[in-house]
Amino acid sequence: METPPTAVPENPIPEPYHGVHVAPAQRGHEKIRWLAPSQRSDRVRVRRHTCECKATIYELCHSGGLLFMRRTVRGPDGARIHESDRLVTAKMEALWLMLLLGEAR
Repeated sequence: METPPTAVPENPIPEPYHGVHVAPAQRGHEKIRWLAPSQRSDRVRVRRHTCECKATIYELCHSGGLLFMRRTVRGPDGARIHESDRLVTAKMEALWLMLLLGEAR
């Protein structure tokens, strides 16, 4: 006897879902150099991002073979956007993890 196929839920993530939250900045955390956004490339792919429920959102972006972080701070006067330096994958993924753990800001 064949077993009937199991129904796959449309959205496997339970409601309400929140993305990853950034830990509070740790004492002695590394300072990230935040720069004005540059138009260095015509395509940017967001690989990871933090939760939209906070006023400050971070995105790990890939462009031109390098990674960088984008920080968006939403406030009453609109959004302010900054970008980090562009680094090779291994270095930026380590910095992204430090950001999430509160070891960098």
